[in-house]
Amino acid sequence: MSGHSKWHNIQAKKGKTDAKRGKIFTKIGKELAIAAKAGGSNPDINGKLRDTVAKAKANNMPQDTITRAIKKGAGEMEGVNYEEIVYEGYGPCGVALIVNTLTDNKNRTAGDVRYAFDRSGGNLGATGCVSWMFNSKGLILIERTDKIDEDELMMQVLEFGAEDFSSDEEVFEITTKTEDFSKVREALEGLKYEFLKAEITMIPDTTVTVNMEEAEKVQRLIDKLEDNDDVNDVYHNAEFPDEFEG
Repeated sequence: MSGHSKWHNIQAKKGKTDAKRGKIFTKIGKELAIAAKAGGSNPDINGKLRDTVAKAKANNMPQDTITRAIKKGAGEMEGVNYEEIVYEGYGPCGVALIVNTLTDNKNRTAGDVRYAFDRSGGNLGATGCVSWMFNSKGLILIERTDKIDEDELMMQVLEFGAEDFSSDEEVFEITTKTEDFSKVREALEGLKYEFLKAEITMIPDTTVTVNMEEAEKVQRLIDKLEDNDDVNDVYHNAEFPDEFEG
């Protein structure tokens, strides 16, 4: 698991930039609406909604924005109906990508995603063409500070049921089975830990090592996809060079 830390850290840093915060709030708002529509507006009995609220809070989404998105999804306020569609394909250098979208116009979204792949020299494929290379996992990132004892945190998360624990100079990375994510996250919340990221993600079994020039090409495709309002998450198996900053 520790081999994927660099990739997750790049994503965490990108997610914290103010320039992208507005888009992140919009995208998480869609997730909140879908979760509320599917299972009701009470996080205490809607596990999916509870996890999405945790993701929203990890991204510093204001509480009134969270509440408004939930009410729209539950039908308490007027909102848009979104459909979840997943696209898979290969980008530059044979890097595998999974693109999760939430859209109110699937024809528009399909065209935009295909155009992004084509322009990058990649290929959009059929469902299942790359997802077999990834596993769904719970991911929690906690910023490393002098106040957190690494050994104590490691013992706590393993006791709570985490699958793996790793760290680097900036973050502690905790992975869980998908079904154990809520339990581990809630236990850490109870101990007042704050998260840089807390969500269900897709982690690759194997990675594709790319050089600096190749990393730029891959990142351009990722950025183009993430800039699309219909795209919520982009997962990939590229292993970027240590000096690459994205």
